[in-house]
Amino acid sequence: MRVFHVLPGSVSESASLPMVLPEKGYVWIACGRREFELEQGAVQSTLQVLCGMTLVDLHLSDLLNNQLPSHYDYTSQYDILVFRRLAAGHSETDLAHPGAVLTQSTKRGGPPVLRRIDTSPVGFAVFDRVLLTVHPAGCLVLDQYAARLLAATTAASRAAGVHLPPSPADLMLRIVNQMVDGYLDLRRELTRQLDHWQTELLSPRARFNNWGSLLDARISLHQLDEVCEDQRSAIQDWNESLANWEPNDYNGGQRGLELLKVRSRDVLEHIERVVHHVRRLEQNAETAVQMHFSAQSNRTNDIMRTLTALTAIFLPLNLIAGIFGMNFEFIPLTHLKSGFWWAMGSMVLTAAALGVVFWRKRYLARTAR
Repeated sequence: MRVFHVLPGSVSESASLPMVLPEKGYVWIACGRREFELEQGAVQSTLQVLCGMTLVDLHLSDLLNNQLPSHYDYTSQYDILVFRRLAAGHSETDLAHPGAVLTQSTKRGGPPVLRRIDTSPVGFAVFDRVLLTVHPAGCLVLDQYAARLLAATTAASRAAGVHLPPSPADLMLRIVNQMVDGYLDLRRELTRQLDHWQTELLSPRARFNNWGSLLDARISLHQLDEVCEDQRSAIQDWNESLANWEPNDYNGGQRGLELLKVRSRDVLEHIERVVHHVRRLEQNAETAVQMHFSAQSNRTNDIMRTLTALTAIFLPLNLIAGIFGMNFEFIPLTHLKSGFWWAMGSMVLTAAALGVVFWRKRYLARTAR
């Protein structure tokens, strides 16, 4: 468990739960899901002391459930947001013991980049001056943003214009935005993998055999689409609830509330970019498969057309050979010394004439690729 005291212009970290709020600023309590399950009594007692209330039982279940889709809920005193992350890593958790890392990761098919995307949920409980986050085991999002938050108080960060989150809600949105941007960083590798498969599918000399992986990729992309839709729905509900907030000292007044709304819309726009990209990848994969079978059909048609033309050329030759192979005693040219050459000449001439006709009609030409 990590506890951060976010004050105006400074951030400090401690390992123990606080018993009193600072005069200014707020407290961020970050813990793993399994840790939260074991220490929920102490966390609830801390929330009672700091905020004057505890989480209701249904929200506790939501924060402990590692299979819950992204959604938003609220009470009169706090807001609850469960947001499924799209991050690189294998931190699948045991269903019987939420938060405990599996000794063996779940086997999934598809491109390596899809197998590395972890969609475990992160829970947020947003109070006026307390932010409680519940993360999956080994959450890199927590470590990365905690390091960024601690580094924001340095002189170099201040000179660069880096500002500390002014409220728990703003801190939550920044963490969510980092989770969404994590997928945007992975999209190049995923696009490169699917482009490679499309090249193999459309190559006339290559035989594509990764149908199982391609099917797994389409299934994974469809699941990502569902995850992103849940994310967008949760953030939209948050934005609708944010429209009813009144400016106060906890959210930075009117200006702080307006900045919070701007950041919320920015997070929603990033999620929509992810949704658009995932759907475009789905369409590209489907289009590549359709073009592959279309190209295979065209190649089959070319082969059948060529074989049909060759058969048409040899049919007259078989007719001539069949006529001169009859067992009649009197057949023209049969008893002449030059009869064989006349027959061969007529056959060659007929084949050449038909070949020229078929070539001019492009029955023997390759289809341009």
